[in-house]
Amino acid sequence: MITGVHTMFYTSEPEALRSFIRDKLGFSYTDVGDGWLIFDLPEAEMGCHPAETENGQPSGTHYISFYCDDIEKTVAQLKARGVEFTDEVRDVGYGLATQFRMPGDFQVQLFQPRYAKQPSGP
Repeated sequence: MITGVHTMFYTSEPEALRSFIRDKLGFSYTDVGDGWLIFDLPEAEMGCHPAETENGQPSGTHYISFYCDDIEKTVAQLKARGVEFTDEVRDVGYGLATQFRMPGDFQVQLFQPRYAKQPSGP
């Protein structure tokens, strides 16, 4: 049975991105050799959104974002660690969101969800 999800960032700056995730975002990791870090994610969820070719993303697109419980507090903590945010926190319907930069030319969303998890299924 599936026991987790492995996500990847393909980057022109792997060492800088690994350092950023380790030092700025504070994720724990396993060094699998030669400085190759595999990060432990605290919690994950996955959504399946409809493709919208005019105002959204085309089919086949995947997207990674980070979420938190208190966006104002998290933004302040990350800014204190030197993380560069590219916009202000704003209401995006499903929650409050902003964007920040990561090495390798990534702009990533951070959001505070408005929804509450209510697990169901098998």
